[in-house]
Amino acid sequence: MYKNLIPLSAVLTMFAVASAFADDGVPNSERQRELARFVHQECGFCHGLRLTGGLGSPLTSETMKQRPADLMVKVILKGIPGTAMPPWQPHLSEQDARWIVHALQEGLLDEHK
Repeated sequence: MYKNLIPLSAVLTMFAVASAFADDGVPNSERQRELARFVHQECGFCHGLRLTGGLGSPLTSETMKQRPADLMVKVILKGIPGTAMPPWQPHLSEQDARWIVHALQEGLLDEHK
């Protein structure tokens, strides 16, 4: 009788994911804070705590503005095989990756901001 009903946990998960993004696909302010923290903690491990480079290349706005946004989104999500750059797709959506690239290119994640 109830086998055609979607489990409540699945419905709640769908609403939680949907509410993390505004109508235009931009993460809400809470998700943006989570993503900024993610960049500094996870990306900073290889790209430097100030994102100025280390094992990985710099992620400064000057450097990132020179890189095509679509390519950077792909690199974030799929990684670079044979290098230390892992695929983050299990943890980040395409919208997350697009926001990260935009934030890096605009300098929104610089330490002084």
